[in-house]
Amino acid sequence: MQYRIELAPLAQRQFKKLDRAIQNRLLQRIETLSSNPRPPGVKKLTDEENLYRIRIGEYRVIYQIRDWVLTVVVVKIGHRREIYS
Repeated sequence: MQYRIELAPLAQRQFKKLDRAIQNRLLQRIETLSSNPRPPGVKKLTDEENLYRIRIGEYRVIYQIRDWVLTVVVVKIGHRREIYS
């Protein structure tokens, strides 16, 4: 069962601001979410409903899983010191 990956407008802007090498690393990891949206190491955020976080080095990807329509929506992408503010 494949999930469709969508980037929210904010996540798209954040992604475009990153260095090309970092973009490639993040993109590879984001694409793996289509086959398994809850991979090992994923953490459900406690304050938010249905939001999850994956770590890629110093960067974090915050996303929402919509099981009823088989979609993963990437909400935020950024460095760990900036992503939660």
